Amino acid sequence: MTRRPVTALVMSTSTAPDLFDPPRLDRLHALAQLDRPEPLTEVVSAANRARLREVEVMITGWGSPVLTSDVLDAAPRLRAVLHAAGSVKHHLTDASCWDRGILVTSAADANAVPVAEFTLAAILHSGKRVSAFVEAYRRRSSDSTWRDGVPEASNYRRTVGIVGLSRIGRRVARLLQSFDFTVLAHDPYADPADAEALGTVLLPLPDLVRRSDILTLHAPSLPETRNLLDRETLALLPDHATVINTARGSLIDTDALTAECVRGRLNAVLDVTEPEPLPLDSPLFGLPNVQLTPHIAGAMGAEVHRLADAALDELDRYARGLPPACPVHLRDLARMA
Repeated sequence: MTRRPVTALVMSTSTAPDLFDPPRLDRLHALAQLDRPEPLTEVVSAANRARLREVEVMITGWGSPVLTSDVLDAAPRLRAVLHAAGSVKHHLTDASCWDRGILVTSAADANAVPVAEFTLAAILHSGKRVSAFVEAYRRRSSDSTWRDGVPEASNYRRTVGIVGLSRIGRRVARLLQSFDFTVLAHDPYADPADAEALGTVLLPLPDLVRRSDILTLHAPSLPETRNLLDRETLALLPDHATVINTARGSLIDTDALTAECVRGRLNAVLDVTEPEPLPLDSPLFGLPNVQLTPHIAGAMGAEVHRLADAALDELDRYARGLPPACPVHLRDLARMA
């Protein structure tokens, strides 16, 4: 018979109802004994520390407090932390969970779906020069010469460079297989045979950048990836190339990219920036060749239900004694976004 472990939701009060609509809340109650209906939003008060004593499973999400060693000391029965979002680096900051043999899972695969879809849309729009045509059309004269200033628009036989064959980068590569793109990739950890199976060719970063009409970033934020696209690397991109960033703002030298975009040499689609948000006086806000979005590529609206479903699937596996579908290992932590 399947057990129903004592489970706590550990996240912000706004996240919980977004993730767990009535059907998913019903499933949660069927799979687990929910310790309280309200989520744990902090783990420092005596009342909430008392709640932790009986908890066997935590379902964490956006707004989760950090689970430090002393928090885990207050939860002696804890056996699993199931994250209903992507990266666990914000609430698991050290090896404490893994040192105690606590299972950690993530819904990063589920969150990769909308990010890859957003990226695909940005790639296709960039190839068709949508932003340039919108601006030129808005300023059009009475004749057709307004089209003359727009660079060649086409997605046929264009080259897309993917930096980072992460979950999202791999999904983007698969989506691009349906189109007539040449797809190149850079990832120091990727296997060439695996990249070939994704329809990509691995190249050193400078070679990739030189050949890319559209460059899309899917690498984690690490010390070695900070300003991966610096002034010198951005200068290698062909004129009128587009940089797409749905990963982390720290991957790009913002000042260097701003200078290239102000000149009109490069275009950009930026869902993340550094700093985030940008200062209100940033030139990027007023440039017709730059599309800024406020970190919306990931799961939003009904898309967050994918994340809840992923966490509930893991809870079901845990309760039945089955191995997890998407475990997070300590060795993965250093290379996660």
